[in-house]
Amino acid sequence: MALALAVGAGAGLGAVAFRWMIKTFTLLLSGHADYAAAGHAANPHVPWLGRFFVLLAPVVAGLIYGPLVQRYAREARGHGVPEVMYAVARRGGKIAPQVALVKSLASALCIGGGGSVGREGPIVQIGSALGSSLGGWVKVAEDRLKVLVACGAAGGIAATFNAPLAGVFFAMELILGDFTAESFGMVVLASVTASVIGRAALGNSPFLHLPPFQVQHLSQYLLFALLGLLAGALGVGFSKVLYRIEDACDKVWRGPEWARPAVGGLLLGLLLLILPEMYGVGYPVLENAVGGKYVIGFLIMLLVGKIVATSLTIGIGGSGGVFAPSLFMGAMLGSAFGAAAHDLVPGTAGPVGAYGLIGMGAVFAGAARAPITAVIILFELTGEYTIILPLMTAIVLATLVSRALSHDTIYTAKLRRRGIDLDAKPDTSPFAGITVGTVMEPVPEALPETMALTQAADRLAASPHGVLPVLTADGTYLGTATARSTAQALAEGTHATSALATITHRPATITADNDLTDALNALVHAGGAGLPVLDPTRARLTGWITYESVLASLHHRNTAPAETAVTTH
Repeated sequence: MALALAVGAGAGLGAVAFRWMIKTFTLLLSGHADYAAAGHAANPHVPWLGRFFVLLAPVVAGLIYGPLVQRYAREARGHGVPEVMYAVARRGGKIAPQVALVKSLASALCIGGGGSVGREGPIVQIGSALGSSLGGWVKVAEDRLKVLVACGAAGGIAATFNAPLAGVFFAMELILGDFTAESFGMVVLASVTASVIGRAALGNSPFLHLPPFQVQHLSQYLLFALLGLLAGALGVGFSKVLYRIEDACDKVWRGPEWARPAVGGLLLGLLLLILPEMYGVGYPVLENAVGGKYVIGFLIMLLVGKIVATSLTIGIGGSGGVFAPSLFMGAMLGSAFGAAAHDLVPGTAGPVGAYGLIGMGAVFAGAARAPITAVIILFELTGEYTIILPLMTAIVLATLVSRALSHDTIYTAKLRRRGIDLDAKPDTSPFAGITVGTVMEPVPEALPETMALTQAADRLAASPHGVLPVLTADGTYLGTATARSTAQALAEGTHATSALATITHRPATITADNDLTDALNALVHAGGAGLPVLDPTRARLTGWITYESVLASLHHRNTAPAETAVTTH
């Protein structure tokens, strides 16, 4: 608890300092608090350049943070969250201490110099690095170090967005991937601590202010559902474009990596010259879109521009998150959709701003596939509870569409491109690489489903493992019966002549090509000492696996090299 509180406090202070650095570098490099809302205004520091200063701002920023990242912390490049996910899943929560400082400077310079990225990825990586460094300093166990990393991520999100609940669920859903009571409690403590510090320094007002909203017609849910489907497809499309542009940048660039952000900054500057609304995070533009201040054509232009600008910023080696850009894209999509719906069905559609908000959550859910986080963070960012049901409808559909269109999220895709699959079990099990088909035993004599319980009890009592398969009259696999379940049924008064089918249980399905590690896990949870192996149709028995066969395979693997060596000698 003490460590969680300390990490939360550190993440909160780090978020405040990071926000201050972004504001400072934005003022230095653009002359405005947020140039995205300034149109084609000139930089007052260099008025003789006029609006063309945007060609140089990304270059100047890249010349500073490019060598910094290349020299001290290369993992600070990009959007940050995948690196934290990898550290928790594969490195025991270990993150280099210098990442926090390098990431904060690089991301603040990138955003301040016009990089069209968000601040959530950096603050997650900054807070996580603080948690990992503190845990390593006091030498906590690996499982607790992972929790401290999640505490840092939650604290960073909570403080920078004034969203303590969203910070908790972001850390649990995306970083840890589980919801155990102990880790949940520690993450909550860190998130609350960071949020208190953030509110004290940055204020306690909602991120977005929306007009009052309520669903006036049930038919509006059809529009929300359609928006959710479109948003899910957009989230996947954004992820695809992001990595396609990054691949293109990798293919074209032949110079030193430290110079890549500066040289690539010229391309980004050209885009900013055309669309200054892409400068930095772009929250004022997002608010204008949700407020209904843009026409449909311009909203679509901003949507496409943001996809290209964010992808280019990451592709040239910039440092920043993809959460805020996904919110921006969702706001443009939702506002355009709401405006079109308002023109087509004015009596049914409702306010445009509601669709903008729903689009924000749905596109993030489609990109990151984190529906719980998406619902909660949009509620906390706006403080508008009446939008929850439409928001949930769109987010669930967006998540389903995303899962149907892509195996990876925008975060896991980055790791898979490096050959890292977080869903795959690490090859630390002694059974890794052994398939069930190589060790399974012959199928024991099966029981018919119509056999009486008393007869089944005699057969099960005589069986070596107290478990036998049960088949239908045509030989189709029905499940298994155990001596324990049969005895329990008879003790509870079940009639002795009752058919065996009444107590048959169907355990987890195992086939011959399954990994032996998975088969052992299924065997442990099956409640018996034997488990049937089925054919690919899951209807016919092909073998049988027991604890003895599993251990025999391990013994054979351990003794085979020694036997081979003796034979060779």
